Amino acid sequence: MPDNPTGSHALIADIGGTNARFARIDAHQQIYAEQTLSCADFTGLATAAAAYLHATEGPYPTRAAIAVATPVTQDWIQFTNSHWSFSTEATRRKLELEQLLILNDFTALALALPLLRADERRTVGGGEAVAGAPIGLIGPGTGLGVSGLVWSGDRWLPLQTEGGHVTFSPVDEREWAIGQILCRRFGHVSPERLLSGPGLVNLYTALAELEGWSAEDLQPADITERALTGRCSHSRDTLNLFCAILGTAAGNLAITLGARGGIYIGGGIVPRLGEFFERSAFRSRFETKGRFSNYLATIPTWVVAATNPALRGVAAALA
Repeated sequence: MPDNPTGSHALIADIGGTNARFARIDAHQQIYAEQTLSCADFTGLATAAAAYLHATEGPYPTRAAIAVATPVTQDWIQFTNSHWSFSTEATRRKLELEQLLILNDFTALALALPLLRADERRTVGGGEAVAGAPIGLIGPGTGLGVSGLVWSGDRWLPLQTEGGHVTFSPVDEREWAIGQILCRRFGHVSPERLLSGPGLVNLYTALAELEGWSAEDLQPADITERALTGRCSHSRDTLNLFCAILGTAAGNLAITLGARGGIYIGGGIVPRLGEFFERSAFRSRFETKGRFSNYLATIPTWVVAATNPALRGVAAALA
């Protein structure tokens, strides 16, 4: 491996179930050379990182920080929605790094929230953030990420959670019936089984079974495209239900954390929905919590509109 002449350059990455987003940090702590690779094209982190470093210009890094879409509890990392797995220490040695920091992807995204510009978030609904109050984060992508921030008195502390794997909370007979259909398929039904890319397909096929129409063999992108263009009423109904269920999950998170600092919606799906999401039942379902509806009405909700924001959080964690 080439020497690092400055000792201050670093490698950062945000690895999901589908994409691996890499970048470099220069001597002035600026992020550059962002590149997205497909996880399916590589056997794991070491091969993908080596390919990225070979394809981009810059000093060889001595340090790296990697956000991963899975729990980080020990040296061995096994992705929840990907075939990737690796030993942190073995990967550090293979890449000849002095330091390799591994953190959860939504922990990294949470760290990026205070760094967002005003134009990098879109407001959905009313409410006003309370300074210093906890902040919540939830986002559907290949899976469902959940995190948050708590103010320590001098800095924000991120939460590492697996809130996407709690138990799904249906609110009416239709959602109870969908939950029963998915329970027969999966046993335990978590919000991720509905609020993710695969979850969109699960919702679509469950609605078909419940309502007696024939489901087509669609991918998540097919469902969203058909819904947004109005080409398929079943897809549109599926996406409407997706947004409503996300509203309930986000409201649950807000009450659980006391997140009067606001709730952010991240992930790869919702930022692409635009006005459809803003017109959806998300916000009304977010606020519908009986005696605590007024409490939730005061909490703002935003969609993260920045490009690859988690990389900023990874850089902050390394710093």
